Amino acid sequence: GALNIALLSKEFNAVLVHVSTDFVFEGDIVDLLKEDDLAEPISIYGLTKLEGEHDIIANLPEHYIVRTSWLYSEFANNFVKSMLKYGAERDSLSIICDQIGTPTYGVDLAGAILDIIESGKTEYGIYHYSNEGAISWYDFAKAIFDISGTQVIVRPIPTSEYPTKATRPKFSVMDKSKFKETFEIEVPYWRDSLIKCIDKLTT
Repeated sequence: GALNIALLSKEFNAVLVHVSTDFVFEGDIVDLLKEDDLAEPISIYGLTKLEGEHDIIANLPEHYIVRTSWLYSEFANNFVKSMLKYGAERDSLSIICDQIGTPTYGVDLAGAILDIIESGKTEYGIYHYSNEGAISWYDFAKAIFDISGTQVIVRPIPTSEYPTKATRPKFSVMDKSKFKETFEIEVPYWRDSLIKCIDKLTT
């Protein structure tokens, strides 16, 4: 796991860039989440990711831990690809409306990580990165169908009507100020990046 990667990085004098998650937060406070805010996971997944962060911090000073959220791309399985699939198969869908966060386009995240590496800066530590904005899963689904031109009825439902294996934070919008100021990088708005992804998936 993360500990072994940290130890191996130390052995080879390498700087480690580790991707973590908004799941390390409880998400019960409606306020932008900063890197030094108390992390209290409410799922096993979030707990294991937080333990991984701690292992890296304790064993490798030269690290960047990048927390991200609601990750999607044209690759592998994710919410955007699932919505496009279900939207083509069904007349209506029920989507959670009371979890608020920010989608992150995988291509943008990869670019941000590359920017960190190429910056040559040594301000190691934890950083938050997602696209800009804040929406619910319901909003996200509606945007996916609007951009793709998919005709489907979308019904908003509370989390209680759609339990998942890993309990998600109710509010996990992260403050990206530290990342933007340190690396002097503009972060794309979530809908602009979603348009790019859907264009690649549908052409």
